[in-house]
Amino acid sequence: MTISRSRKHIEKYYDQSDIGKFPKRLAPINESPKLTELDISYNDLFQFIDLLNLEVYTPLKYVYPSKLEKYIEQATARSSSWENREKGRNQLMITNLLKRAESSIHAFKLTSERILENISLKLKVIEDYEQSNNGTVENGADDFEYDVFTVGQDLKIELSDMDYQSWKKQLVADKYVFTKLLDVVYRITPEHDTKIATLQDLIRKKIDYPINQGNKKVLIFTAFSDTADYLYNHLSDQLIQKAHLHTALISGTRTESTIPGRKNDFNELLTLFSPQSKNRDALGLDGEIDVVIATDVISEGQNLQDADYLINYDIHWNPVRIIQRFGRIDRIGSTNDTIQMVNFWPDISLDDYINLKARVENRAKLVAISSIGEDTIDNTDPDMEYRKKQLETLQNEVVDLEDMSSGVNIMDLGLNEFQLDLQKLREKYGDYEAKPYGIHAITKADNNHPAGVIFVLRNRNNAMNIDKQNRLHPFYLVYIAENGEIVSNHFNPKKILDDMRYLSRDKSAPIENLTQAFNIETLEGKDMSKYSHLLNQAIDSMVSVKKEKDIDSLFTSGGTTALENDINGLNDFELINFLVVRGE
Repeated sequence: MTISRSRKHIEKYYDQSDIGKFPKRLAPINESPKLTELDISYNDLFQFIDLLNLEVYTPLKYVYPSKLEKYIEQATARSSSWENREKGRNQLMITNLLKRAESSIHAFKLTSERILENISLKLKVIEDYEQSNNGTVENGADDFEYDVFTVGQDLKIELSDMDYQSWKKQLVADKYVFTKLLDVVYRITPEHDTKIATLQDLIRKKIDYPINQGNKKVLIFTAFSDTADYLYNHLSDQLIQKAHLHTALISGTRTESTIPGRKNDFNELLTLFSPQSKNRDALGLDGEIDVVIATDVISEGQNLQDADYLINYDIHWNPVRIIQRFGRIDRIGSTNDTIQMVNFWPDISLDDYINLKARVENRAKLVAISSIGEDTIDNTDPDMEYRKKQLETLQNEVVDLEDMSSGVNIMDLGLNEFQLDLQKLREKYGDYEAKPYGIHAITKADNNHPAGVIFVLRNRNNAMNIDKQNRLHPFYLVYIAENGEIVSNHFNPKKILDDMRYLSRDKSAPIENLTQAFNIETLEGKDMSKYSHLLNQAIDSMVSVKKEKDIDSLFTSGGTTALENDINGLNDFELINFLVVRGE
């Protein structure tokens, strides 16, 4: 079993004189360069984006109701899946444009060009149809890079089955916006790109004034391979000519370096970048790379602690990814005394930056409102304020995963200690797999653990693993108080496991008075109506959270969950066991 230990855990519990120390983290450097020295700002781009409808991704919306059965199986529970997927794709592309605008003008330009080309192709099909009365449009998948959005097989729609004139008006409107937008973007050539110029200055200063003697290594992260290509194409030759340093590019679509004749192998290039930590000499390799430009394909699982300087060329909307990136160089046994993280931010206020996500989310809510007939939008989102606090923290310090709380991404929280507990319990009590479902225990409530129930459930399908956030999937834990209030929801499994461990500690036999009271209350288990009601409330809370997370998933990497199987309630789960938390 491999056990992952955090920096804090190692510093607290291990003798570092035997295993080495962590390097000192310097306070982050924050760069907010203008988009360009020309009279063009990020807000100018965002204003263009706000004008877009992107109905190119929603042709099914314009199919006549009498013709819908040709394209969807209305008799099935998934009859609305294509409509939902179209809405999701529309919102995802808006998000994708915002992210790419923040990443690089080059990535934003390429995406805008691709969408404009798609719109132009659809308009050409309509033009041909108007002349020949024969034509179909295809509504298939687009490549959103790491925002992969799978919609299944392409859907071909006959224009004769559509109100194509209304659709055409929306396409023409977007074509006009994209044409005007690209007219502005084309002015920002690499020579006028202030952001890449700022990056060049940072690298030059790092080389001339290293923070650790003789160390010129720089690791640059970006979320998009288009941006990585752009940086490599405009930096690598300069670094060879002016500093005699080799550069490597590692992304999901391209891997290469400036070392002549070198095989562009992913692991080999990283070994040349971090020769000491990866034992280059023992592997019989030679040569050295000082600058690596990479996407998040190497944000986890790589020991690159020869480097001491990491640059986030764009800020991932999930702050955990920033911490994971820095973890490549923030490792025990580093020969560097200090390490540095540099973050690039758009030239807008943090409030405006956070509101970008909120603006897109409100567009998604408007779509939902139009489908259910409501006429109000709840603009209060506690997650926005929470995310703002996270990003403010990242601007001022380098934090550990455990300091980011469980609201970020449960996949990033270590659960290994509970696996060790389980192993010890098996050694003491034997095989647990033969135990029947539905067993329970009773423990005592206290000031920090209100009376209620902790339910352990097993999902019968894959619908609930929202954004792959539940590391325990297909198992789900919910702590619900007697009054129906959710103490901890299913996105906090580590918190609930900690509570269960605390409440069960040093208890190897039933607590007699609590068990007796429970048996009286339930007529020796014959009347479990109270707990059945709490179970239903617990599952209802997961259904509610899923609906909220479906929209939120449009703004995270790895695709959206809004199009996956819905869950309906109790029938989707099995009750594995439950812990009753009782007051006196």
